[in-house]
Amino acid sequence: MILLSGLGITLCSLWLGLGPYEFRLAEGYVVYPLIFFLNLFPVLLLILLFYGITGRSGLSFGLTSGIVIALSLGDYYKLMFRNDPLMFADLFLLKEAGNMAGKYQLFISKRIAIVIFFIAIGALFFHFFVRGTLPKKGRVILTSVGMISAALLSPVILSVDTYNRTAYYDLLPSRLSATQQYIAHGSIYPFLHSISDAIMMPPRGYDEQKVKNTLAQYVDQDIPEDQKVNIIGIMLEAYNDFTKFGVPELATDVYEVWHALEDEGYSGDLLTNIFAGGTVNTERCFLTGFSSLPNFRGPTNSYVWYFRSQGYQTEGMHPCFDWFYNRLNINEYLGFQNYYFVENYFGELTGNDVGMDRIFFPELIKSYQAATTDGTPYFNFSITYQGHGPYNNDICWWGNKGDFVKDDGTYTEEQQYILDNYFGSIYDTNQHLKELTDYLRKDDAPVILILFGDHNPWMGDGNSVYDAMGINFDLSTPEGFYNYYSTRYIIWANDAAKAKLGTDLTGEGPTISPNYLMQELFDLCGWDGPASMRALREVKAQIPVINIPTQLYVEKNIVTDTLSDHGQALIDRYNSFQYYYQKHFLYTNTK
Repeated sequence: MILLSGLGITLCSLWLGLGPYEFRLAEGYVVYPLIFFLNLFPVLLLILLFYGITGRSGLSFGLTSGIVIALSLGDYYKLMFRNDPLMFADLFLLKEAGNMAGKYQLFISKRIAIVIFFIAIGALFFHFFVRGTLPKKGRVILTSVGMISAALLSPVILSVDTYNRTAYYDLLPSRLSATQQYIAHGSIYPFLHSISDAIMMPPRGYDEQKVKNTLAQYVDQDIPEDQKVNIIGIMLEAYNDFTKFGVPELATDVYEVWHALEDEGYSGDLLTNIFAGGTVNTERCFLTGFSSLPNFRGPTNSYVWYFRSQGYQTEGMHPCFDWFYNRLNINEYLGFQNYYFVENYFGELTGNDVGMDRIFFPELIKSYQAATTDGTPYFNFSITYQGHGPYNNDICWWGNKGDFVKDDGTYTEEQQYILDNYFGSIYDTNQHLKELTDYLRKDDAPVILILFGDHNPWMGDGNSVYDAMGINFDLSTPEGFYNYYSTRYIIWANDAAKAKLGTDLTGEGPTISPNYLMQELFDLCGWDGPASMRALREVKAQIPVINIPTQLYVEKNIVTDTLSDHGQALIDRYNSFQYYYQKHFLYTNTK
């Protein structure tokens, strides 16, 4: 009965793990039975372990079903709301998940109700009909066998080779979708396998002494004193320029300010690793130069530390809560001397709630003014909150329905509200950007502004509004790949900065990953930069895009999963270097 109940729990988990995708994807568990067994074995081991430890069959069923179904429900809701599966690293962010869940309308679907019904029936069955207890000797044997089996199974679960060999990609709507690749492995198995992503593992062929010897030839190069300019980076929440898609038809020139800044500055496409969520990935790739990120459990090498070592004051602002993505601690680990959140700054202005751009941008200007009065060079990296989804689908936050997107019957009423709320927010953000740049134009101090979006916005559950707009998100095509992951970036300088650097900082930049964006700035300024940047410049020149979820690259303007021999050698070198920099903190003497 216990083994059969483990089978039932696994089937419920796999059903929930399909999220919004069609049930036909479950064919893969029949075509490739190894996937099914890799999901089943951990559940069977867990329920047998609980049976061995407690000796009570009903309790072991209750504990196992509670853990597995709770994880599966988390997976189900993440897939439904954000098209993003539950991973092991998400368990480190349970507080954030709980707070963010309140922003979505949780629901009990027919599928959830059926799963809960069957689990309840199982609990009642064990309570009334399977009441026997396991003798002490049997408990010891079962527990020992279970622990040994778990130890033997763990390398198989965590193995990248096993993971790559056991997926029915040919049955997926889009085999290049990271989410669909996850679902192609089931639910429990890919969740457990994601432990390997949460724990830092050395890359293939890593030789620490060899890497250390190679990196010894690179040292940080100082920014010349006569070229030090103030730098303000702003990551704009869910900001993207939809005019490149040609849809929707806008009733207001929402992007007038943005396009004017592009004409004045240097701009290009930023090809991120995320979609509609996971904002810290873009943020921390930009700040560190890493393409894949560590867990940030202590001081971590970053460009922030480099600026600090160059005499810059380093600070930033985010008008949200300091617990969000654990920024309170991690921003300190990244080298920020000051960082302002709701708790320590914005709360007095917002009634202890999150702050919109009408509050954020004026306070950013005040912070810049206060920090630059004595001539100390200044580095600020701040993040907006306005633009964060989901967007209301039955009331307008900005003006009236149809003010920003033409209300001509193309979209349902709910879709129209979502679109007007998103583009109304974008319009408002741009007005405040204009206030900031108008102020900086008149400033005698040299300053460079870096603007970029972190990811595409949420647009309805299951991307329903994107579907209505007809935007190609087919990740098996280059167009769909770029549409899904790319936002825009602008590097803009005032006249004082242009004069100090002897360059106009204008033009169209390349399509790059966020980990290269700071390097793009340094190259424009003519700075050699820190050792990590100097060691990896050749990689950016050859492979300007590294997309972690799909394991795709851009080499010679071609989207590919198979690099040239030279390109692969560069990526192997990149991976070894970044792993070394993630493990060894180098700025211990920085104040």
